[in-house]
Amino acid sequence: MAAQYPLPVFHFIVSWGGSRIGFTEVSGLTQENQAIEYRDGAFPEYSSIKMPGLRKFSNITLKRGIVASDNDFFKWLSTIKMNTVERRDVVISLLNEQHQPVMVWKAHNVFPVKVEGPGLKATGNEVAIESIELAHEGLELQND
Repeated sequence: MAAQYPLPVFHFIVSWGGSRIGFTEVSGLTQENQAIEYRDGAFPEYSSIKMPGLRKFSNITLKRGIVASDNDFFKWLSTIKMNTVERRDVVISLLNEQHQPVMVWKAHNVFPVKVEGPGLKATGNEVAIESIELAHEGLELQND
C-alpha cells in the first residue's frame, strides 16, 4: 500500500462566472461558528452554558501579477452602488498532479470590498502584485 502524503498548496485554480483566473495566492478560506453564552440565575453552577450561534465567514483575499490593461478588479469594485453590487459565485479548486480537483471551496454571493495595487519600489526586483478582498455569504467545502 502506497503512503498517502498531504496535498501541496501550489497547484490551484480560481473561477467565477465561467472564467478561470490565475492567482499567486488565496487566503481566508475560513469559517467559524460563534458560541452563545447563556446563564440564568437559577443555575446551580456559577458558570454559563455555551451553545452554537451564528456562522461567520472571513473575507477571501486573492493575489495575482498585474498584466497591462487588465483592470477587471477595479471595474468589479466600481459596480458597487448604494445597496447594489454585482455578485458572483467563486470556486477555488486545489488540484492533483493530473490537474483534477481534489478539494473545492465554493463561496456564494461574492462581491469585492477592497482592491489593492502593488507597492512600487525603485530598487524592487519582483512582479507587481495586486490583491482583491472578497466578502461572501457562505463557504462550502466539497471533497471530490
